[in-house]
Amino acid sequence: MYDICCVGHITLDRVVTPTTEKHMAGGTSFYFSNAIRSMGINYGLVTAIAQSEMGFVLDLRTKGTDVIVFPSAKTVYFENIYAGNLDHRTQRVLQESDPFTVEQFKAVDAKIFHLGPLLSNDISVELIRELAGRSRVSLDVQGYLREVKGQSVCAVDWKDKKQALQYVHTVKADEAELEVLTGVVGIQEGVKILTDWGVQEVVITRASLGSVIYGDGVFYDIPAFRPVAEVDATGCGDTYMAGYLSQRVKGVGIQDAGEFGAAMASLKMESYGPFDGTEDDIIQLLATNRG
Repeated sequence: MYDICCVGHITLDRVVTPTTEKHMAGGTSFYFSNAIRSMGINYGLVTAIAQSEMGFVLDLRTKGTDVIVFPSAKTVYFENIYAGNLDHRTQRVLQESDPFTVEQFKAVDAKIFHLGPLLSNDISVELIRELAGRSRVSLDVQGYLREVKGQSVCAVDWKDKKQALQYVHTVKADEAELEVLTGVVGIQEGVKILTDWGVQEVVITRASLGSVIYGDGVFYDIPAFRPVAEVDATGCGDTYMAGYLSQRVKGVGIQDAGEFGAAMASLKMESYGPFDGTEDDIIQLLATNRG
């Protein structure tokens, strides 16, 4: 039994900023797994990847992450091109992976399953329902709001959202994704619709403006922590959720867990690739900003 199990494909990523171009592993599962590794919980990753990219899995295992890997004909290949302020990116998908199946999870159990689909067919409603029958499900909705046309990624609505979200405890989205998902403008209005559909906890990230979390009938305002330098924003939302959920599964309240996740995301942004700091680094940043 894991405390938290992340489900998602590790990707090949080409990350282009105004000053650099990097080729690296990526995806929700990759950034989440690296960030949560030093948070003192029992964690596991379920992923699917082509044999040619098994080195990514071996690297995670070498660093202490428990990884269950299923074969895929191809590995997802994303291209992320960032504008000058790193708040906006343009994406292309150059190849896709095989979806996960219910049968693959018969022997996997966790207190929280964090689902990180990258494309709309990665994780079925049937699988969400199956996992929700025995665990709390957390979902980053971004993959369900992506449609690949040619190689371009276009924003679309999620046709199965009402059917699926009744089984989801925690939803993570940014403001634009919330608007697409609910059809309304405004965080409070959008959150009300999600809760009407059955979601109990909603995490809305707002990049440099911070984040808002709804739970137990209360909206919590989470400030952003300004990084020393904005080097690489890829995976910041996944890092935030790793911090947030690692605290929630330990019984930490929403405000403190949100601030922990925000501080963790800020530290991640200061260097390329995934978060590689410690829990003490985050605690020190929180203490500095509160002091």
